[in-house]
Amino acid sequence: MTKSRIAAVDVGNDSIKAIFGEFDNELNIPNIVARDTEDRPVIGIEELDTKDPLDGIHIRVHSPALKDNNAIYRVGNLATKSDNATELDPGSSKSEEDQTLIMLFATLALDAVKEDNAKVFPKSKNVIDANYTLGTGLPLREVKEGKDAGYRSKLVGSVHQVEFLVTPKYQGLKVNIKFDEVKVYPEGFAAYINLVMDNSLKIINKDLIDRRILIQDIGGLSTDIAVIKNRNVDDDKAQGFNLGVSEALEQIREEIRSKHGVELDSRTDVVEIITRKNDRNHIMVKGSRTSVHDITDRILLELAKKQYRLLRNVWAKNSQTEICYFVGGGATVLKEYIKTLNNNLDGYNIEFFEDEKESIWMMANAYYKLIMDFVKKSEKSSKAASEPVKS
Repeated sequence: MTKSRIAAVDVGNDSIKAIFGEFDNELNIPNIVARDTEDRPVIGIEELDTKDPLDGIHIRVHSPALKDNNAIYRVGNLATKSDNATELDPGSSKSEEDQTLIMLFATLALDAVKEDNAKVFPKSKNVIDANYTLGTGLPLREVKEGKDAGYRSKLVGSVHQVEFLVTPKYQGLKVNIKFDEVKVYPEGFAAYINLVMDNSLKIINKDLIDRRILIQDIGGLSTDIAVIKNRNVDDDKAQGFNLGVSEALEQIREEIRSKHGVELDSRTDVVEIITRKNDRNHIMVKGSRTSVHDITDRILLELAKKQYRLLRNVWAKNSQTEICYFVGGGATVLKEYIKTLNNNLDGYNIEFFEDEKESIWMMANAYYKLIMDFVKKSEKSSKAASEPVKS
């Protein structure tokens, strides 16, 4: 019998963050795909296996869950070099996009083919059979619309195959992915779990546990504001909005291209320019260091104002709120702008995570805690059921 491996996967609009097993593997892959042909040209094919697989993900994906089945893709870093690369569009539903599933399957397959997992998953010739117990999530808006059930049903009960084509180290391998269990959590609830509990789901933040708090999770395509009361998310008051940072990042990318003639590969490149420690908001133009502050400040301040308006409206309906936490990759991008607005305007009690990695990985960490808790409870319940009844 194939052993089931824990997987916690946050299919973020900017990138995929995934944690596997006993925290023994982490993957972070840009959420970008590009349709491709089977034999992609490679310079120095004999040196292919010396390269990093994450820089050359080239796969065929077969799954009954996909609208476009059996297609071939470049994924992540490799896709950024394609003219036909696609990133998720504003207004799209994460649960209904093929791209979400392609990224999920690719990430799981990259974990399954790791040498360390040879003892976990059986391999016959070039085919690996991998079973996963998956914890993942969807934006609050989609969960409230009931789309989590449909998303889960696409995954369980089917075999999903990823075939590695011209990929370093893994060329010719196929991974058959099955799910023993899939748990789909609302993103706002997950953020709360991560704030107050450690990996063993023990309370680590007693000051927060009984407070009334908001969690504003700013993603690429959407923003969720969770309302926490009595240690639970208030489903009626929690809200999801079709407002993320992707559109602003795309606008910055386009203005840099038209003003400076510099083509950035993806939104990830824009984020890097905005958030890096040195030379922030600068690019190289014909070898000269050039400021793009005028572009980034104008566009991001406008978006920060919209995000602040959301905070103001939700806080007004939840007047006894004590603090709002801003989380997610979008919060990292907009942090300084929102802080400045808040200082000049209402002065709400707001908090950001100074550790950018903690903010960006918050969802994946939360899904990991939740799915581990589910597995432990299931094992405990199975053990109790199998024990003989004492007379």
